[in-house]
Amino acid sequence: MNHIATTITGQQASLGTVDRFLRQQLLGQLRGLRHGRLVLQDAGGTVELGDPASAHPELQIHLQVLDPDFYRAVARNGSVGAGESYMDGQWRCDNLVGLFQLLLRNRDLLDGMESGLARLGGMAMRGWHALRRNTRDGSRRNIAAHYDLGNDFFSLFLSSDLMYSSAIWTEPSDTLEQASTRKLERICRKLDLQPTDRVIEIGTGWGGFALYAAQQYGCHVTTTTISREQHALASERAAAAGMGAHVELLLQDYRDLDGQYDKLVSIEMVEAIGAPYLDVYFEKLGALLKPDGLALLQAITIEDHRYAQALKSVDFIKRHVFPGSFIPSINALLAAKTRTSDLALTQLEDFGSSYALTLQAWRERFMAKLAQVRAQGFDERFIRLWEFYLAYCEGGFRERSIGVAQLLLAKPGNRHAALLPQISRHVELPA
Repeated sequence: MNHIATTITGQQASLGTVDRFLRQQLLGQLRGLRHGRLVLQDAGGTVELGDPASAHPELQIHLQVLDPDFYRAVARNGSVGAGESYMDGQWRCDNLVGLFQLLLRNRDLLDGMESGLARLGGMAMRGWHALRRNTRDGSRRNIAAHYDLGNDFFSLFLSSDLMYSSAIWTEPSDTLEQASTRKLERICRKLDLQPTDRVIEIGTGWGGFALYAAQQYGCHVTTTTISREQHALASERAAAAGMGAHVELLLQDYRDLDGQYDKLVSIEMVEAIGAPYLDVYFEKLGALLKPDGLALLQAITIEDHRYAQALKSVDFIKRHVFPGSFIPSINALLAAKTRTSDLALTQLEDFGSSYALTLQAWRERFMAKLAQVRAQGFDERFIRLWEFYLAYCEGGFRERSIGVAQLLLAKPGNRHAALLPQISRHVELPA
């Protein structure tokens, strides 16, 4: 049964007329909240929304509004405005991940926040996003906006192999390093890497996969990135590991790659290409492989039934974290593959629960290193942006609103599928 109660603290006069109106509008939009309880406190009082505390003890969320401009930000830009307001320190929450889980369990109410004036803000953001298309020059700008924050920054919270993608957990007690190594090993085994293989990787990151594959399997890996920061550190790591003869590092757009290879790897890079270039991407994957080649694609995915809607909207991630990005659905990936290549899907493995645990580990490490973050010159607004981003994504994976999958794709001449290793179980998140 829905529950709403209000306690007036006598401070409501500090809320202006417009603020009170926008406050009531937001509370009205959230009035039907279910599957948890949200306690909102501000200068106008304390409001309780949702089910009784006993119904969903795991999602009892307390949110304190410190500045009534929060309501104006939500009215202007909906959920993105709420994130921007958090960056500005206008509200705080005792369980940010839980707040996102609660809102995702009430997606109809969350979508309602994008109506009214926020619809105009959404139109403006879509116009801005359209200007961030991933042309060759646009891709370099978009990648630099995130990855060129500095190698020292990412080193603060990533695993020691510097993999900025989902690890694979089989036990809650796994460390981030163990889970990350398991992911790399899983990819190499699925591809049946051999010392004679020539491998092409689209999206170097900081060289984690290339170094692992070359060191553990003796193959030759050609890997490309358009981030100068990543290319510089990956080159240093390859040289330090004595892998210069086995790892070739390119600073090149994937669209300009040529040659043919035995195996291909692309780990969470497809999200950065932009939806209009999905066909171009898969056409290139097919062209780079020999007639009996294999490709392993790891991708963050969105529910198929929400893909079309997501393409038309700009969320916090597109606006403030990964400009020019998108999240594909499995159907969108397979449709593009079918339109442009002769690749066949031979195996698909989803492990979204592992991404939730990966993000939790990153967030906890990041929050534990705030002194070092500040020492690198980042301010409090940046810190709150990253806290919001990591919690936002973790909540999405915990609620299965987004997932992550590995797709093994084979050229017609490959007969490898029957030799696939058994896939081990994944850790299950508590309900």
